Amino acid sequence: MTSTAPAPFTRDDYAARMARVVADAGAAGLDGVLVTPGPDLVWLTGYRPTAITERLTLLALTADREPTLVVPALERPDAEGAAGTAAAAVVDWSDGADPYATASALLRDGARYAVSDSAWALHLLGLQAALPGTGFHAVTDRLPMLRAVKGDDELARLAAAGAAADATYEEIVRVPFAGRRETDVAADLADLLRQHGHEQVDFTVVGSGPNGADPHHEAGSRVIEDGDCVVLDFGGLLAGYGSDTSRTVSVGEPSAEVREVHELVRLAQQAGVDAVRPGVACQEVDRAARAVIADAGYGERFIHRTGHGIGVTTHEPPYMVEGEELPLVPGMCFSVEPGVYLPGRFGVRIEDIVTVTADGVRRLNTTTRELRVVG
Repeated sequence: MTSTAPAPFTRDDYAARMARVVADAGAAGLDGVLVTPGPDLVWLTGYRPTAITERLTLLALTADREPTLVVPALERPDAEGAAGTAAAAVVDWSDGADPYATASALLRDGARYAVSDSAWALHLLGLQAALPGTGFHAVTDRLPMLRAVKGDDELARLAAAGAAADATYEEIVRVPFAGRRETDVAADLADLLRQHGHEQVDFTVVGSGPNGADPHHEAGSRVIEDGDCVVLDFGGLLAGYGSDTSRTVSVGEPSAEVREVHELVRLAQQAGVDAVRPGVACQEVDRAARAVIADAGYGERFIHRTGHGIGVTTHEPPYMVEGEELPLVPGMCFSVEPGVYLPGRFGVRIEDIVTVTADGVRRLNTTTRELRVVG
């Protein structure tokens, strides 16, 4: 069931990303970007340290010198094995030396740098001590769209991940639900995601009956019963890029109320997707979906944002939420996932990943959004 692996990203791919980040930083009034282990470093170099420790690893991207990766000496061979580090200089430091002296030699005191959100406080404080006149800012605050606009090669990976999640859904609705624990169905979901090519499973939410009213319910020992409404939300990484989809099913014939709420959420999700087009503010997607639910009297029961970005992580900017005025740009990918949650009773959520196109929107999940009955 595994899909054909896409061609790996090349040195030139990573070099182009680094150059783009330097340009974006300059446009934002920054002197550069300092990238520590985490999703930013993976996206920019392909390098994922086997262990993130107290030893400093830092990619310095500035306009006045070539990209430079500072690494512990013992990790240099692994770092140089990543495709993107071929587009950067590599500088190492040895145990017993001061890594912040090594890193600060690449920077300017008094300059302003964005720093990865995932940077350890230990490392940021070390840089501040070495460069006391320098300003450091969170990447999300100053460059919130750093990874938001995907290239064609990234979109292809996201589409493949979405197709694998869809294939997983088409199989999970054929397994038994009634009489099994939520954890049993969650294990089936994880197995199916891996069978369809995912190298990493990030979450398998199975919220049955009253547990479905908790949007981030961890699958537990509750035995699923005939008549339950069950929220399924699952995803992970395939070829390094994320999937994330939600569907709500009924175990046996649903009640009239479940049908009514499910149809309401389906219409809200459609309204959110229909609002997606270039130039529209992110918050307008949230407003469109939320208005449908609020007009039906369930506004207080839609308790989370409408969507989040997806890429090398399953949650990242942009966010479809009130107050986010950044405009949508072709190549952005994010979820549209309104829900209604009735405490103590049931919940409904429907979620697709979509991408902004030149003239509108394309769904990366295509399984039916109609209420399906399972056994």
